[in-house]
Amino acid sequence: QAHSHLKELLSNAPVESVVRVTGIVSSRPLGQENPKMPTGDIEVKAETAEILNSCKKLPFEIKDFIKKSEALRMQYRYLDLRSFQLQYNLRLRSRIVMRMREYLCNLHGFVDVETPTLFKRTPGGAKEFLVPSREAGKFYCLPQSPQQFKQLLMVGGLDRYFQVARCYRDEGSRPDRQPEFTQIDIEMSFVDQAGIQRLIEGLLQYSWPEEKGSITTPFPSMTYKEALDDYGTDKPDIRFGMKIVDISDFLRRSDIQFVQNALSFPNGTVRAICIPEGARYLKNKDLESLKESAKSQFNQEIMEIICRPDGSLKSLLTKFLGEKQQSELIQGLNIQVDDVVLLTAGEHKQVCSALGSLRLKSADLLEAAGLVLRDPAAFYFLWVVDFPLFLPKEENPTELESAHHPFTAPHPSDASLLYSDPTKVRSQHYDLVLNGTEVGGGSIRIHSAEQQRFVLEKVLKEDSEVLSHLLQALEFGAPPHGGIALGLDRLISLIVDAPSIRDVIAFPKSFRGRDLMGNAPDYVTPEELEPYHIQVSWPLAEKEAKKS
Repeated sequence: QAHSHLKELLSNAPVESVVRVTGIVSSRPLGQENPKMPTGDIEVKAETAEILNSCKKLPFEIKDFIKKSEALRMQYRYLDLRSFQLQYNLRLRSRIVMRMREYLCNLHGFVDVETPTLFKRTPGGAKEFLVPSREAGKFYCLPQSPQQFKQLLMVGGLDRYFQVARCYRDEGSRPDRQPEFTQIDIEMSFVDQAGIQRLIEGLLQYSWPEEKGSITTPFPSMTYKEALDDYGTDKPDIRFGMKIVDISDFLRRSDIQFVQNALSFPNGTVRAICIPEGARYLKNKDLESLKESAKSQFNQEIMEIICRPDGSLKSLLTKFLGEKQQSELIQGLNIQVDDVVLLTAGEHKQVCSALGSLRLKSADLLEAAGLVLRDPAAFYFLWVVDFPLFLPKEENPTELESAHHPFTAPHPSDASLLYSDPTKVRSQHYDLVLNGTEVGGGSIRIHSAEQQRFVLEKVLKEDSEVLSHLLQALEFGAPPHGGIALGLDRLISLIVDAPSIRDVIAFPKSFRGRDLMGNAPDYVTPEELEPYHIQVSWPLAEKEAKKS
């Protein structure tokens, strides 16, 4: 009765308003405690209340279970940030980064160095954002990583560098990519591949959140060739089986025409994956969609083999196979009742890539139908090593490009091949994969100016003048060095099982690289462009739109 005006004021305050309540703190009545709340044992007996700021009608409810469109969430990001999940994600991210700093600086003597954001174009790699300067025709570039600077820091004697680095890539509208992102960037002098790997394993173990269980080190390792042969990708998800199996020898003596055609080529192969209980969990339309995706994406025809309840095989291929060959196939692929085998033949890399894609799609379909293959709470780290140093360019296969970047050192065993047959050279590059997603990559670098110049000019046919500063630095007693960068956004999104990396970034860009909240990028006036010697040439359709 005495405080009815307080009750009225608080009852009428719109949800999400900011209020100040003054009163006496006391224990909650017995049986009304809430152990789930930090303040669950106490309550405030209100004496006065004041609305500091009233909240107008919300565009959506601030509740995690309420479905909201992505565009609306991005437009009102400051409201979306109030949700429990985003609060948890960003606070966990902060905790992990703080632990990483402790591990690197306090325990391992690393120096946190900030590198420039305005730099110049780097040959190869992703597209970079251009920033105009006041010198006519000259532009800065936003760095896609601090790669050159961290190598120069090694030349400068800062032998253990790290940075929580902002990086920029103009990759257009690629799904689940951001034009600006964050890396845990690391470089060390006098280190080898194993040294970097042990450091990163220790870093992740030290900073790993307790509530997510513990991670076991050392992480397993696999060569690039093994990854492609067994999983059809250089970032294998090793949480489940369904490995790709080479069945060329089983079918070499068969009369199957497409098999014989494939095996007549130097890199020809016949491979298969076995989908456990596929006949029980997958519908005909699922199998058709798998076959269609292999055809459209990889130009690979897929044949299926189904194991009937009596153990016999149902397939268009069985009429070409004798009982002994069928028995060998069942044994080789470990086929059980209700399993479905997807088989294809052709060029080795194409076949493995197609089956690797089908393996992941099959796992998604099986899990959607109720079969649990991948534990969502499990974290499987994996090192992938021994990548090729160079790959043929897609647009011109007679020319080579760096598989990663032009500063990666060749494998010591293949160093001589660099000058005679660069296509056969393995690199000292290593990727860190978590649950089938690449979360880090690094390499031992070339520290010889002569070798670096040869790679740029003779192998990659690049203009080495663009990197003259780095080549010159390598001539002044550059120590052997190597490093790695961990994708922080991607790592955190996997730890919290977020559907997108946008859910672990406070103010992300949209799918098309736009800031829907602040409406960026935006137009600027011709007067603002004048000092940069730039004029905008409007496409006709946009001219008309601006007029209207």
